[in-house]
Amino acid sequence: MDSKVEEMKEKIARLNKAAKAYYQESREIMPNIEYDRLYDELEALEAETGVTLASSPTVNVGYEVLSDLPKEAHASRMLSLDKTKEVDTLGTFLGDKTGVLSWKLDGLTIVLTYEAGKMAKAVTRGNGEIGEVITNNAKVFANIPVSIPFKGKLVLRGEAIISYSEFEKINAQISDAGAKYKNPRNLCSGSVRQLNNQITRERNVQFFAFSLVQAEDAPGNPISDKLSEKAPWTNSRKEQFDWLKLQGFDVVQHRLTTAETIHQDVEWFASHIGNNDFPSDGLVLLIDDIQYGESLGNTAKFPRNSLAFKWRDELKETTLQKIEWSASRTGLINPVAIFDPVELEGTTVSRASVHNISIMRQLELGKGDTIEVYKANMIIPQIAENLTRSGIDDLPETCPVCGEPTSVKNDNGVEVLFCTNAECLAKQIKSFTHFVSRDAMNIEGLSEATIEKLIAKGLIKELADVFHVEQFKSEIVEMEGFGEKSFNNLVSSVKKASVTTPVRLLYSLGIPNIGVANAKNICRCCGHDWERLQKLSIEELMEMDGIGGIMAEAYVKFFADEKKQKIIQDILKEITFEDVPLHAEEEQVLSGMVFVITGTLNHFENRDALKAWIESKGGKVTGSVTSKTSYLINNDALSGSSKNKKAKELGIEIITEEEFMEKYEVKGNA
Repeated sequence: MDSKVEEMKEKIARLNKAAKAYYQESREIMPNIEYDRLYDELEALEAETGVTLASSPTVNVGYEVLSDLPKEAHASRMLSLDKTKEVDTLGTFLGDKTGVLSWKLDGLTIVLTYEAGKMAKAVTRGNGEIGEVITNNAKVFANIPVSIPFKGKLVLRGEAIISYSEFEKINAQISDAGAKYKNPRNLCSGSVRQLNNQITRERNVQFFAFSLVQAEDAPGNPISDKLSEKAPWTNSRKEQFDWLKLQGFDVVQHRLTTAETIHQDVEWFASHIGNNDFPSDGLVLLIDDIQYGESLGNTAKFPRNSLAFKWRDELKETTLQKIEWSASRTGLINPVAIFDPVELEGTTVSRASVHNISIMRQLELGKGDTIEVYKANMIIPQIAENLTRSGIDDLPETCPVCGEPTSVKNDNGVEVLFCTNAECLAKQIKSFTHFVSRDAMNIEGLSEATIEKLIAKGLIKELADVFHVEQFKSEIVEMEGFGEKSFNNLVSSVKKASVTTPVRLLYSLGIPNIGVANAKNICRCCGHDWERLQKLSIEELMEMDGIGGIMAEAYVKFFADEKKQKIIQDILKEITFEDVPLHAEEEQVLSGMVFVITGTLNHFENRDALKAWIESKGGKVTGSVTSKTSYLINNDALSGSSKNKKAKELGIEIITEEEFMEKYEVKGNA
């Protein structure tokens, strides 16, 4: 008995440590399949011994919230769901009842309260008893209604999630400030619990309802017949879902099922996983008959009217060929297992992230080992087990990108390998991303993620190497999201970008404070002569409009740097400058003028289009009205906007778009 209790304590410690790392610290220190195995073993020990320790994850729901958001107790404890991996168990659970089968979304559970048709409160699940009030953040979720037809008190639950596409987009924008997010769930958790809801809005968080908790109609204001005579007081979960849709909520995708159809219904969901843009970690089966389901009551942790289904992972044996080390912008060098290709869940996989050295040591991974691999949630390749455990090989002593020494450090109890070189190319991803951006060299198809992979593989070592991507066809076509067509489009874009202008090249170099407008101004003052603009003095620069002492010093210092000069010379070997029209200087009718644009436009496509036209004529566009502003362009000159007020205070003339076009002879429909 004592030995089994000690074994339980050891498993509890490992499980709690892994859960804390995943849910609170956005780190992964244990594969999902290992966590589930330990959890099942702990449950079996508890059943065998009759002992359940207070710290066990089988009785504790979630963790205490850690942010500075206000806390609030839930009206009733929010329980987690019991789970199974057996479809037959789902059928037995239903018996002769009808069920509602839906996705188990992998995000953050939110409780919403509406009163008088308006969102009154939003609270996170927290630890199941106390959550965090995130009302202001919930109001900026991408798809959530802040006003609904129902005027009584409504309480519902749902899942806040961030899609895979949005997750990839946000990760691609992360510079060298910190590590990328590990998964959409962690990104969503941080986004929902922001103190500044502008950040929440930018993250494009979505909400999907999965349970109607309470509905009290307002006195003297009966629910509209068009919404439904039954809902929300129906005895059917399915009909409640339909009613929530009528209120404007997106509802988790679901379908009715029975013990006779459960196998084919589960298979239907399984067949759609590959096309899902949202994260899920299984299915939820809920008894459709509300009264019957509630009459079943609850256990200490689980409601008896619902059951979670986790996919039984398809395991395949294969041989580990090597560990590939991938350097990232944060300095971490991450291990990736390369193994003989195997078919998993309908696709061929040959690589899986191992995350860190600690997991490598746990699995004792060595070249030639026989390993079992699977897809976590039928999507992400992972190593389940190492059957031969030959032990890890020597860790790389040099960075695969820059060749400088590596070091092993302990990061909150997890061993990681990192590059000690502050100038490592892998840490300079942002400069490459800027170089290929639209206003710079304008190379379409080279996303930040693709650049990072090319650098990690040692295929790109400097900016000029971007012009030789055709040499890396075999590597690029194998990347996620790439194929023959995408590669050919990329090569065409690179070829097109090789014929460029001094303005684009100057801006692309990322010289401090040299934006597009300043790059245009400098090139114009130098007659678009590249040799001349490389040799400008501080004094010459300061004579140009908009260039101050600090900017001039940074500019001259940049071109005096031998390493930078080598980079520039290598780029010049790959590009050709376009001829600048002889009349270009004559057209600078707006030289020395400063404009501010506000409000909607009728002739130009958008503000950027008008800004581009102004800059092409030598003018400058700023975001705020100052004493240096020449004109404020606003089609609503009588509005009480802050820019209008400021312009009037300073005596700046406000002109409409049409007045601007007439004044400067803008022809046609701009």
